[in-house]
Amino acid sequence: MTFTSLLEQLGGLGLFQWLHILALVAPILLTASHNLLQNFSAAVPPHHCRLPPAPLGAGQTGNLSSEGLLRLWVPLDGGHQPERCRQFSRPHWQSLEPNTTSPNGSLPATEPCRDGWTYDRSEFEATIVTEWDLVCDSWKLTQMAQSIYMAGVLVGAMAFGSLADRFGRKALLSWSYLQLGAAGTATAFSPNFSTYCALRFLVGMAVSGIILNCMSLVLEWSPTRTRTMTGTLVSYSATLGQILLPGLAYALPNWRWLQLTLSMPFFAFFGYSWWFAESARWLVLAGRPEQAIQVLKRVARINGRRAEGDGLSIEVKELPGRPGSPGRGGMGEEKGKGGRRTPTIRRISKCWFATSFAYYGVAMDLQGFGLRVHMLQLLFGMVDIPAKLLSTLAMSRAGRRVAQVTALVLAGLGILANLLVPTELAALRTTLAVLGKGCLAASFNCVYLYTGELYPTAIRQTGLGGGSTMARVGGIVAPLVKLTGEQMPLVPPIIYGSIPVLSGLVALGLPETRNRPLKDTVEEVENRWVPLSPPSPFPGTSPSF
Repeated sequence: MTFTSLLEQLGGLGLFQWLHILALVAPILLTASHNLLQNFSAAVPPHHCRLPPAPLGAGQTGNLSSEGLLRLWVPLDGGHQPERCRQFSRPHWQSLEPNTTSPNGSLPATEPCRDGWTYDRSEFEATIVTEWDLVCDSWKLTQMAQSIYMAGVLVGAMAFGSLADRFGRKALLSWSYLQLGAAGTATAFSPNFSTYCALRFLVGMAVSGIILNCMSLVLEWSPTRTRTMTGTLVSYSATLGQILLPGLAYALPNWRWLQLTLSMPFFAFFGYSWWFAESARWLVLAGRPEQAIQVLKRVARINGRRAEGDGLSIEVKELPGRPGSPGRGGMGEEKGKGGRRTPTIRRISKCWFATSFAYYGVAMDLQGFGLRVHMLQLLFGMVDIPAKLLSTLAMSRAGRRVAQVTALVLAGLGILANLLVPTELAALRTTLAVLGKGCLAASFNCVYLYTGELYPTAIRQTGLGGGSTMARVGGIVAPLVKLTGEQMPLVPPIIYGSIPVLSGLVALGLPETRNRPLKDTVEEVENRWVPLSPPSPFPGTSPSF
């Protein structure tokens, strides 16, 4: 009996699976918000040099309005707005003359801001930028903070993926909840920028641990015929998190309260994580069939299949993939084999890199909408809803491979098409960029599910961690490519568009996994056309390959 057949016998997508999935995806809402949190916590509001208490030698300054004092001390930029980083070395009295048409016509010398900055707090009450003056010469520190967070996500993907294959999904998921709750809450009380960055690194690590282990537990407890739906639920929870974030940020314009609100619930998630069921697949492969039997009996009881659960001892001990079974290796042997960069692993890794690389490349160009950051974030989140729905339908009807290839190729073509659109047609360029972003969201939706199905159980977390690592590398490389646009404007869009198209063509060589049981060993993945078990008697399932 295959594990897929066993799940169907115990109720398929029963009450346990639904409760398990809902409990797992709830934290993903806030996890997605943490990924994009710095769009609001590090927002840069309009600002100018703080005005001196009184201009030198100005007896009439007591009658000046705040606007008059601003014109007296701060020059205007090309858009006729106050300069953000410079002030006059001495008062510019000519700017107050009523007949002066161009106050900056004969400007005195300017200098960097001497007394700090004044910020427009109409949209953001407080951000790390306004609190620690991360503007002008210090503006790069905000980018460094985000890079440190992404480095934490990268380290978490590498560390937690491998550790979960060794110690189990449930233990690492519980730890990730606790780490994010503690580090995220502490971030809200950061006394300085260095502490903020260190704590955000720990938050990034925990985010990886939550996403990877959540996806594995959802897939490994879902029957074959429902994996597309359950995997998409995880993806849509992240989309809802993106839509939720701007609303929370609008209601909580102080970054500390926003950070605290998005972090405290993870203590509650940690509190109920004891209820989660460890992956029975992983327990069998780890040589702990007795524990797997107890977990499966609990699942059967919740699903109303107590009688079927009572007869599990023999079936579980005979499941393929158990250490010592004919033709199968144990967990350690499989992890050793999984260390090879097989053709399938190389191809899916390229999909991860291309999706993330192009995603961040497109996101940089989407800043031209001219909307408030809250509305812009809401729009980005809303785009994902139809994109992921279409990708889900494509995965269910046409298969994972077709959906993955189509999403990547269309995303790349949408980016390349913008090269042919004149800059004057801003609406058309924006539409193409949004469509490209939607296709990349669809590609992310596919690649998470596809990767979980392609990797065998023994190294599934390692595989998801490796894919996430490639995605973070893509996110790091994308801004570097953008820098080449200063000298060669056509180079970034050509690279951003070409990489997804090429990766989509490479993905044509991936095996199809639609309606096929999850694999347990590396050999099953690479020798996918060789039957390893008799056909399943249950509708909606396929024999193991």
